Amino acid sequence: MRDTLTASLGTPARGHARPGRRHVMDFAEVPKAAWHALTARSLGANAFYNPDWACAAARHARNHAGGRVLLAWDRADPERLLGLLPVASAWDSLKLPLPLLVAWHGYAPLATPLLDRERGVEAAAGLMDAARAFGARGLLLSPTDIESAATQAFVNAASVHGGRTRILHRHARAMLDCRQDADAVLRTALGPKKLKELRRQRNRLEDGGAVTFEMISDPQRIPAALEAFLQLEASGWKARRGTALAQHDGDLRFIREAVPSLAAQGLCDIAMLSCAGRPVAAGIVLRQGCRAFFFKIGSDPEAARVSPGVQLTVDLTRNLCADPDIDDVDSTADANHPMIDRLWPGRLAMGDVLVPLGADGPVLRICEHALRKRRRMRAAARTVANRIRTLRERLS
Repeated sequence: MRDTLTASLGTPARGHARPGRRHVMDFAEVPKAAWHALTARSLGANAFYNPDWACAAARHARNHAGGRVLLAWDRADPERLLGLLPVASAWDSLKLPLPLLVAWHGYAPLATPLLDRERGVEAAAGLMDAARAFGARGLLLSPTDIESAATQAFVNAASVHGGRTRILHRHARAMLDCRQDADAVLRTALGPKKLKELRRQRNRLEDGGAVTFEMISDPQRIPAALEAFLQLEASGWKARRGTALAQHDGDLRFIREAVPSLAAQGLCDIAMLSCAGRPVAAGIVLRQGCRAFFFKIGSDPEAARVSPGVQLTVDLTRNLCADPDIDDVDSTADANHPMIDRLWPGRLAMGDVLVPLGADGPVLRICEHALRKRRRMRAAARTVANRIRTLRERLS
């Protein structure tokens, strides 16, 4: 990472990488076949580190410059990847002058590294060696599943050098256990009164014509379905806040490249709710292994009175619970999300994990203090911004 990390992390130390095998590369330089193979056998599922998703984000998505990829290679087989983690410097990622590498956020709401499922600790140690070679004193995985086998692999690898892995921030986000009966999940989560209200809203929606739900997976139909999703997302509150994908050329190029690429591999669906043939809600669903990821949702604001986004999610719940290939679904939502937390009662334990790259010492304690302080300040600023936004919306 000479061009983006040297200023804050120094130059690579000698002796860490074997000749002919680089342990830090640009996204486009990583051998795609090796990356895809590691994704298929990774210890923990992370669809956002699929090379076709991550590379598209690195090429196009706004505000995601400065990312590179840490690699851990098999010593006996130079073509086999054991570990992979996209990263950026703490300065590029957080605007903090700290000797840390931070999991890169290129439309990746999950920072679980890809580790070979048979050699998880060895893979984690290899990624830590690659980071250490660039002068980093720690790795920040944020946000990641703190109870996952991948996180435990880093805990075990760090302990070899006397380091104590720290969880700096804990929160829970909604998930769906698809091994349960969908109607039982919805009854437990919503209760009879809310289910009755949803049925009443569904009937009102049907007054405008036949209501249909479909999981679109055919690669030939994906581009048109994606355009319908983008139009819906850009018609509601996301557009008012400037966060809709279609509002930014780079984001638009990214999603138009990534979604069809994953759909061609059978790893992306678009959930679509239509009334009289007109889309009223849509969502992007990614897949990796036995886990699905509910990435984004968009809905027609003119149908807001009948809760089209909720209606879509209810149908999606039934669809995914009936899918024998899916065990659970990560909502990828913020903690305490007002819609999905109510519908999906399961929870994923998430957190910001600081992995030391050596024995504990004063430098790592300074990093920990700075990261905690930054999070507190951002939380306070977000609270003020939300209150101002709410007031403006009430007055408008």
